[in-house]
Amino acid sequence: MNAIAKAIDSLNEAFGRLIAPLLAVITAIVIYDIAMRFLIGRPSDWAFDVTKMLFGAHFMLMAAYGLRHHAHVEVDVLKRLLSRRKQAALEILGYLIFFVPFIWMLLSLGWSFFERSFSRGETTYGMVAIPVYPVKAVIVVTAVLLLLQAIAVVLRAVQSLREENPA
Repeated sequence: MNAIAKAIDSLNEAFGRLIAPLLAVITAIVIYDIAMRFLIGRPSDWAFDVTKMLFGAHFMLMAAYGLRHHAHVEVDVLKRLLSRRKQAALEILGYLIFFVPFIWMLLSLGWSFFERSFSRGETTYGMVAIPVYPVKAVIVVTAVLLLLQAIAVVLRAVQSLREENPA
C-alpha cells in the first residue's frame, strides 16, 4: 500500500513541478500584451483569451499537487484533539462521503463538458478563434489526478489504522 501511495505522490509531485512554470509563461504573455498597449496603443488579439485559459488550466492542474502537500484549507481544530486512529477513521469517512462524490461529479460532468466542446469544435469568440476543448479536457485530467491523490491519502489512513491496531 505504501508503494502505491508513494508512486501517486511522485506522479503528482512531478506533474506539479512540470505545470508550475506555466505561471512564467502567463506572466510573459501579460507583459507582452501590456507592451503592445503601450507601444502601439492596441492590445493583441489573442493574449487575453490565452492567459485566461492558461491560468484556468494552471489552477486546475495544480490542485492534486496542492492536495499532496496539504495546501488546501482544512478545518482541523477538532481533528487535532482526536487520537491518530480516530483521525485516520475520520479522514477515510470524509473522503468517502464528501470527496468521492465530488470527484465523480467532476469526472462525469467534466467529460460531458469536454466531449460537447470537442464535438462542436468550440472556439473562443475573440478575433482569433482559439480551440476551447483542450482547456475543458483539463477538468477531466484534474479529476483523475485528484482521485489518485485521494487514494494515496486514504491508503495512508488505512495504513495508520493498521499500525494502531495490530491484529
